[in-house]
Amino acid sequence: MSKPLSPFSKEQLLPQEETLEIYKHKSELFIGIPKETAFQEKRVCLTPDAVSAIVSNGHRVLIESEAGKGANFSDKDYSEAGAEVTKDTAKVYSCPMILKVEPPTLDELELINPQTTLISALQIKTQTKKYFEKLAAKRITALAFEFIRDEDGAFPAVRALSEIAGTASVLIASELLSNSSNGNGLMFGNISGVPPVEVVILGAGTVGEFAARSAIGLGANVKVFDNSITKLRCLQANLGRTIYTSTIQPKYLSKALKRCDVVIGAVRGKDRSPILVSETMVENMKKGSVIIDVSIDMGGCFETSEITTHDNPTYRKNGVIHYCVPNIPARYSRTASASISNIFTPYLLKIADDGGLEHAIRFDKGLKNGLYFYHGILTSRAVGEWFDLKHSDINLLIF
Repeated sequence: MSKPLSPFSKEQLLPQEETLEIYKHKSELFIGIPKETAFQEKRVCLTPDAVSAIVSNGHRVLIESEAGKGANFSDKDYSEAGAEVTKDTAKVYSCPMILKVEPPTLDELELINPQTTLISALQIKTQTKKYFEKLAAKRITALAFEFIRDEDGAFPAVRALSEIAGTASVLIASELLSNSSNGNGLMFGNISGVPPVEVVILGAGTVGEFAARSAIGLGANVKVFDNSITKLRCLQANLGRTIYTSTIQPKYLSKALKRCDVVIGAVRGKDRSPILVSETMVENMKKGSVIIDVSIDMGGCFETSEITTHDNPTYRKNGVIHYCVPNIPARYSRTASASISNIFTPYLLKIADDGGLEHAIRFDKGLKNGLYFYHGILTSRAVGEWFDLKHSDINLLIF
């Protein structure tokens, strides 16, 4: 007698491990973009093209009238891209998701509804304890875009703005050297028979790399100083050429500063930038030479540096022109806005596809790194230690 045929194969009858499915429901975003009120802040988070991409994916964008004016984007541009434009500031702040460049002021936080998602810069060094207490009281979920990491572990927003600051520092220096700015009348550019402009760059990070790239492109003679041999090696590899590099030694640095026409400071520190150039070193520099202190937002790396503004960006000290504006990318607001927008847009679409921010941070470690408040609970150890506030591990709150 033949055996009855089993409807299942032997493999199918073996015990299988249990798998739990996680269903992702695409969520619809309603994003509010208020007008920036911070001093000389002209950037905007999303360009009209980015708004068009977000709206075409089924989301809503409410933008305050003239929010893009500083970056030369009109209300009509946004309206045609599919955004709703309003003059009512409170209406924009009542959206479930707020997108800003600068962190909101305490008055602006008053307008935000409880349980709102806030995506902006944090700028921890400019904040007060009251700011975080207000976020906690409103049970806000907040994401700082300068702490978001990409798949390579880098900080895309910081890198993008550093690229602009590095390139801009050389453009600004070339402007300040010209006669129209009462400079030495020197021109960047490899003019036959004329010795090239000498540029010293302190710091071999992203700012230093892009400053070097731009200066070399304009025909300058570049010297880069940094105490990290790895960074100097990476800089040369990225530039694809051999340039003068040195660790920061007073003897070599003093010699380079005496000869240079432009020096760009782009070093960061843990709490503040280290002062690498003393007043004596500045006194020994050529009269009419230019200092661009990109590190001024962290205190500056020149002893003679004092914060200046975009309206009055320079001053002379010991015969040397100093440019110490902390927010250099805002000078090129349209380029900076496009750069920030390119970072925001894919993240916003990803958050929607994953079913909201809560699900997105489950799947994306880099995005989770940017989270510093979760439903009113402080999740950033750095903020907690800085302001002596109680903080919780995000991994214990999200499973």
